[in-house]
Amino acid sequence: MISVADLLIDGRVSGNYFATNVYVKSDLELGLLENRRGSRLLAIPDHFIRSLYAGLDQETGQATRLVLMNCGRWWGKNFYARFCEELSDYYGTPLADMSMGDFLQSLQQCWITHGWGLLEFDQSYQHRGFLLIKTWHSPFAANAPKLNRPVCFLDCGILSAFFSQLSGRELGCVQVSCESMGADCNRFLIGLPDRLQPASAGVDQNLSHEIILGKVCA
Repeated sequence: MISVADLLIDGRVSGNYFATNVYVKSDLELGLLENRRGSRLLAIPDHFIRSLYAGLDQETGQATRLVLMNCGRWWGKNFYARFCEELSDYYGTPLADMSMGDFLQSLQQCWITHGWGLLEFDQSYQHRGFLLIKTWHSPFAANAPKLNRPVCFLDCGILSAFFSQLSGRELGCVQVSCESMGADCNRFLIGLPDRLQPASAGVDQNLSHEIILGKVCA
């Protein structure tokens, strides 16, 4: 029989740290959102995201993609630092010593809890030196203008910075399919920047993600 004591870690039951019902705290009277450590959270309405795209397009034109990518990279570096700090404190172990199962589950739940949609790792291309990440219900894909190309530029920046910090190598990220274009999900290919060049060229040529992945992994 399993002892309850064996399930306790430092007097508590270890669970999913980012579970929404315990991670997000709200005060309706004050209109505040906080995480379980007391740090402030910000709720961004869909109208704000639409206005962000429209404002950047008016002010920067074709540079909108670059601006959002750079914002995402800055955000991703800070997100990685907070993610590591919170998980390390909770589990009492450095992120490098965590099991892969705990790490993946935590990142997936963190993505959901912060309102970024669903996230899944596809390791089909790992032996080729790439990581493919799929997301669903992205608020950025849902509220971006129709550009006849993938539009989750902020997500690309976040993912490239996060996995660059995690791996200790400078990695790039290219979105090869997008819900805004009718795709079943958003697909992000992560790898070394020079090896991702064929993927970027394929996106510019409006090729399907199947053809792009085939070219990159050939």
